[in-house]
Amino acid sequence: MNITSIVGKLFLPRQKQLESYLSHGEELQHEVLKKLIERARNTEYGRKHLFNNVNSYEDFISNVTVNTYEELKGDIDRMRHGEENVLWRGQVKWYAKSSGTTNDKSKFIPVSQDGLNHIHYQGGKDVVALYLMMNPGSKMFDGKGLILGGSHSPNYNVANSLVGDLSAILIENINPLANLIRVPKKQTALLSDFDIKRDRIARECMNLNITNISGVPSWMLSVLVRVMEISGKKHLEDVWPNLEVFFHGGIAFTPYRSQYEQLITSPGMHYMETYNASEGFFGIQNDTIDKSMLLMLDYDVFYEFIPMDEFDNDNPTIVPLEGIEVGKNYAMLITTSCGLWRYMIGDTVSFTSKNPYKFVITGRTKYFINAFGEELIMDNAENGLDYACKITGAEVSEYTAAPVYMDSKAKCRHQWLIEFAKEPADINQFATILDKKLQELNSDYEAKRFHDVTLQHLEVVKARTGLFNDWLKSKGKLGGQHKIPRLSNSRKNLDELLELSSQA
Repeated sequence: MNITSIVGKLFLPRQKQLESYLSHGEELQHEVLKKLIERARNTEYGRKHLFNNVNSYEDFISNVTVNTYEELKGDIDRMRHGEENVLWRGQVKWYAKSSGTTNDKSKFIPVSQDGLNHIHYQGGKDVVALYLMMNPGSKMFDGKGLILGGSHSPNYNVANSLVGDLSAILIENINPLANLIRVPKKQTALLSDFDIKRDRIARECMNLNITNISGVPSWMLSVLVRVMEISGKKHLEDVWPNLEVFFHGGIAFTPYRSQYEQLITSPGMHYMETYNASEGFFGIQNDTIDKSMLLMLDYDVFYEFIPMDEFDNDNPTIVPLEGIEVGKNYAMLITTSCGLWRYMIGDTVSFTSKNPYKFVITGRTKYFINAFGEELIMDNAENGLDYACKITGAEVSEYTAAPVYMDSKAKCRHQWLIEFAKEPADINQFATILDKKLQELNSDYEAKRFHDVTLQHLEVVKARTGLFNDWLKSKGKLGGQHKIPRLSNSRKNLDELLELSSQA
């Protein structure tokens, strides 16, 4: 009997609990809301919003308004300075640094002890529970797990308080027993210089029995490429013959899938997507042939949803889980035990089923192009690029896109800056295939492209190798959970990248 078959028995009770998602989703969610309200009654926020009088969802939405980071920023900063019982009970000592807002370079998301245990770590346990359900013959615990993380630093002058990447906070607070099966060593995992970190990780792990890897696809790929460079091997299974699964999240996997499949040719390799963010752990893929994820309903997270076609309204419709419609695009609100109350996370999702509630991430509320009424979202972009790559044999490493509002000939179009891992034979053909596929995927884009009246054929600009990493590095954002902004109405990021490219 292998070690995994023994350890796997510890997950049986939880696997049984997860079956309740099939028929009791709404009930589980309202129980979560009730518990969150009860635990926060005596906080400053709870007293201000009359939590003692909140006995139903209707009471809750009457007393608590929708919040963005801007509304909570002042309270969060007080918490960072050591104040207790502000947005959540007790003192919150950890803060996940996330990409910024209009007014700030960074956001600092509170991560309470309750949030660590009942959201983030619970999500990690459930990933394993669901994976073992799908793969009863797994031997993942018979070797080591390579977990890629970021870095952290002290938070102000508050004792034992940290700010940094969520992954670094998780590694710092992880149960010591987990270190028996996790690599690299903590000192390496928490290094801030990604170039040094990737080299050390590769050298530390190259001769170990790695059975599973976890991390953001772009940064993990960089580490794996370094492993191949040092080892001189052609495929990753030649280095780690027992590697069986990549648990990935943070960014869409679609642009990287073909590169991983070339690097790892083993037919026994599995890929499992998770939806884990600085603000919480929300979804796990529970079917290898279905890319949608199971919404995790019994963590310390209560969900609400705003239909994206009402997102810019002054008083949009907001619905709890039972009010969602399959196939509709929603902005997601969360209420959590980290003190985020009806918080607009910035992600958009679309449900593929109820009972169980399963969904796909469709993009970001701020990562879209709607310069001419085309309403192009990240889901369209990912699927369009995937199709163009399949037809042309190309492989995309990184990309970003923005509108050209009017050029010297009064023409308007979308401009895509793409760094290819494998270039198409004909860049113009690639652009044409992408443009036509986007029209198939998005009726608004198709309408604006009609006869080239409003919007002309998109333009693809080839980026030099390493351009996006150089851009991130120039901003101190190389590694960790930093992401390339994919779509934007503003040309700021795209123009910065083009300017950096011209300097090479």
